Amino acid sequence: MSLQEQVNKDIITAMKAKDEKSLRALRALKSALLLAATASGAKDNVADDEAIKLFQKLAKQRKESMEIFIQNGRTELAQTEQEELEVIERYLPKQLSEEEIKTELQQLITNAGATSAADFGKIMPLAMKHFAGRADGKVIGGLVKQLLG
Repeated sequence: MSLQEQVNKDIITAMKAKDEKSLRALRALKSALLLAATASGAKDNVADDEAIKLFQKLAKQRKESMEIFIQNGRTELAQTEQEELEVIERYLPKQLSEEEIKTELQQLITNAGATSAADFGKIMPLAMKHFAGRADGKVIGGLVKQLLG
């Protein structure tokens, strides 16, 4: 079952259970999928890898909004964003821990022959491709800087 079909199925389940919190997030996911499917040059269905990229973008938006709401003392709005983020994360691949990322990055750096901070631009594209969907770019960038010195 594709992610698009799973989201549609989960919307029906949430409607039957009268789960408004999940339903709100699921509708946002479906909306993003529909926009991607109807974009010029797109196919009718969104492939799972494209759907994951969309979901990651939505999750990142929720995290950023949540931080802003917390900074401004709007805890009720931050709570809403947190609830939606939890639903969105159900559809994303498991995120790697910082230690797991560090271990794999050290291997990438060794394989690429990088030795100094000047090699940052050489390592980052490799790292972003390697960790696609499994780690946040900010975390990766910070660890690459740390490892390269």
